[in-house]
Amino acid sequence: MYPSPTPPREVRIGDAAAFAGTTPRAVRHYHQIGLLPEPARGGDGRRRYGYADMVRLLWIRKMSETGIGLDDMRAAFDEARDVEDVLGRLEETLAAQEAEIKRRRAAVRRLRAVGSPLGLLSPLVTDRLGHLPPGALRPSDLDALLITERIFGPLGAAIQAGVFITLATHPGLRAEADRLDAADAALDDTVDPLDPRVEELAAQHFAHHEALLLAMEAAGLDEAEEELFEIHDAGAGGEEDTVMSAGQAVAKMPYGFSAARTRCMELTARLLAGDPSADPSADPSADS
Repeated sequence: MYPSPTPPREVRIGDAAAFAGTTPRAVRHYHQIGLLPEPARGGDGRRRYGYADMVRLLWIRKMSETGIGLDDMRAAFDEARDVEDVLGRLEETLAAQEAEIKRRRAAVRRLRAVGSPLGLLSPLVTDRLGHLPPGALRPSDLDALLITERIFGPLGAAIQAGVFITLATHPGLRAEADRLDAADAALDDTVDPLDPRVEELAAQHFAHHEALLLAMEAAGLDEAEEELFEIHDAGAGGEEDTVMSAGQAVAKMPYGFSAARTRCMELTARLLAGDPSADPSADPSADS
């Protein structure tokens, strides 16, 4: 009489996962997505894993370490897709990851070199402001550049940086900017939007903007802006981070401008656009 054959050894999910260097949760996920066939269950109702299951788990682990995605693994096991197609797409993914790592390393180098949050902004902005002495930019300036870069991208923030360079190097213009900011803040809900002070303040904003432009031209910053467009067009401006229009962005920001301040901003914009009807000195009744 011959002895009964010894049944193949099978292990529970915890042992199978440990041997493959993964977790029971991951193994269950492989079952759910069809990457690993559901094994038979023992008399206790628990999954039992045999030699073939262990081999497949090890191949899954090896492919995962290579960077092959779960969908591609399933296709490779099913031989439903040419392996060259899988490897080609994997190579593209790895190239994109490599480019992202290079970008992050460059950002770390900029941050170390600049030694301030300015280094977190795009290279186009950082390079333009890099020659300013420490402390020349206010924290509020950096905050404004961050917001501008989010809405208008690196080029928009780099152009705005020219204004902060001018303010940092012209104390008189900086003092006037501070005075105008305080006057804007005073246009609260108690101020009538049709109050003459609103039009006067808009005119002062326009005059200050013109003075800024003259100072920027004298310093050659206007010519530097032309170079910014060339650099940006050449693809060296950094990755664009604009995912919404300016109107959408402003709507999502926690702004709470009063009616008077909103009208002052609108009048200032019209003056900057050359709208004569926004100039109270030209026609006092034009905006009534």
